Amino acid sequence: MAQGLTATDALWPAIRTAYGWVHQAARLLANADALSGAAVRQRLEELLAKMQADQATVGPLQPAVAQFLKVSTSYWPGLFHCYDVEGLPRTNNEQEQYFGAARYHQRRASGRVHATAATVVRGSVRVLAATASRRHQLGEYELRHPNLKRWRELRETLDLRQAARRLQGRFRKDPAAYLATLARLLLNPSLPP
Repeated sequence: MAQGLTATDALWPAIRTAYGWVHQAARLLANADALSGAAVRQRLEELLAKMQADQATVGPLQPAVAQFLKVSTSYWPGLFHCYDVEGLPRTNNEQEQYFGAARYHQRRASGRVHATAATVVRGSVRVLAATASRRHQLGEYELRHPNLKRWRELRETLDLRQAARRLQGRFRKDPAAYLATLARLLLNPSLPP
């Protein structure tokens, strides 16, 4: 053990520095002081500028720091909205868990690895219904008295998806006939000369 510590002794200062930077970024993003998005952004910009300037001091960890800077830059446009919009979560991990659970249950129920056509067409409604029923027990009134206007709009959207799905089936069954029909429609002048 002492031999391993001696062999890696030169690496520890760089590890401490990089570890400190990453944890400082995590503390800034946790925002325990409840700062505004602009203030968090400014502090993180300062930290990333310091990391960029001192990147050479971490020796063999330079590629890891470069990757951290690159990923931070890619997330930058949407990183700070959560501090200014009340109730907006910092991450979408909880939503990802719901979608993962929906996929898992779909696979268990259907025995299929890939999504069924019903999931593609009606998935938005099914996932929402499954999620809502897990979070909140729906009462009789809520089930019997929906917002009819909203329900009709949703129904129309689902019908449009179903129609688009049927058209895809027509293409798969006879691509030549489907494309010939499309060509005829496109080449048919809509206005008389």
